[in-house]
Amino acid sequence: MKTTVRIVVDGGKATPAPPLGPQITMLGLKAPEVIKKINDQTKAYEGMKVPVEIEVDKQTKEYKLNVLMPSVSQLLIKEAKLEKGYGDRKESASVSFEAIKKIALDHSKYSLAKDEKKLVNEVLGSCISIGLKVDGKDPREFIKR
Repeated sequence: MKTTVRIVVDGGKATPAPPLGPQITMLGLKAPEVIKKINDQTKAYEGMKVPVEIEVDKQTKEYKLNVLMPSVSQLLIKEAKLEKGYGDRKESASVSFEAIKKIALDHSKYSLAKDEKKLVNEVLGSCISIGLKVDGKDPREFIKR
């Protein structure tokens, strides 16, 4: 019988503290070993919240880690080198359109959009929500194109 534990951790900084540690040990796994693997696999997303799934076979105690991608807004905030989004402000940070396209393509497997233009528009919508500009312009200008 398999069970899945879903949790959101800080990239590269998971600890055996609650809620993760007790969940892992209740399933019969060695918490330090699992947490080390989680930290190794999420190191690239340091400073971001990263969703992780741990699929555990309760009988054999074997497990599989599945590290998911952080949210689009987390990636945009990191790209803009900010701590958090702005909201709707006139003076805000800017990210490049190339970065927008890269984030859109990276997130394509999590999206229902049917083509690249719609994927990019989803990311541009997130820019509007967190108050970022794209190449110094309002993201709405890119959506209209």
